[in-house]
Amino acid sequence: MNHDKIILSVATTGSWPTKVQNPALPVTPEEIAQAAVESWREGAAVVHVHVRDEAGKMSCDLSRFMRVRELIRGQGCDILINFSTSGGAGRVGEEERFNSLAAGPELASLDAGSMNFNDRIFLNPPDFLEELARRMLAAHVKPEIEVFDSGMIGNALALQQKGLLPLPLWWQFVLGVKGGTPATARSLLHLVDSLPAGSLWSVCAVGGRQLSMNVLAIAMGGHARTGLEDNLYYRRGELARSNAQLVARLTRIARECGREPATPAEAREMLGLAQTGI
Repeated sequence: MNHDKIILSVATTGSWPTKVQNPALPVTPEEIAQAAVESWREGAAVVHVHVRDEAGKMSCDLSRFMRVRELIRGQGCDILINFSTSGGAGRVGEEERFNSLAAGPELASLDAGSMNFNDRIFLNPPDFLEELARRMLAAHVKPEIEVFDSGMIGNALALQQKGLLPLPLWWQFVLGVKGGTPATARSLLHLVDSLPAGSLWSVCAVGGRQLSMNVLAIAMGGHARTGLEDNLYYRRGELARSNAQLVARLTRIARECGREPATPAEAREMLGLAQTGI
């Protein structure tokens, strides 16, 4: 295994951005799948997927998750598929949040605690997290542990001690959300120092801090997530043209730093996942 390899993830859509804010945002299953394939061609090994309904609003509809997966695989794309279980940070009930696990992802988000999230409360109580982890284990879906503040690391480790989170642990630090940990170097260093040995970690940050925190992750030996879910702009005042444009920039920067983007097959090996037949 080449530990200099970097896993680049792309978060194509999210629950909140709209086409009014950036017309390039993919919202239909066809658009989301195409964005995933284009990002894969530019170096992304993982795609993090939220789906929308006919009106473009956040959805947990199983058929839409399944359609995205079918369209991605139908193009011969072996990118790791990571489905959201967030439910739009409180927009739907707990049971609906489990829907995406039935659509056959290799990864799924596990938001490791409750928090104030912008103007609402994002509830992830202990009993829900334990049930989510149990269902992921039964479905052979690896959790991507979403950490919005340092206390969530302890929540996840409690699940791991119960045998519910398989090693190696895969952490995604989500920085800069109002109500969570700020997107700063000091914050990231504290989070990384709080992880157990053998962990793999990645960084995403919202808005204008996306790129700088991605670059810091590259320099520190971590992994990085970009995409229109987290930031609609390429640079100040200039909307991004696509998810693929954002991935291409990270690929270029990682290579300049001597870190080659991992292929999906290499990312599966690093994360302890079985290889697909694609």
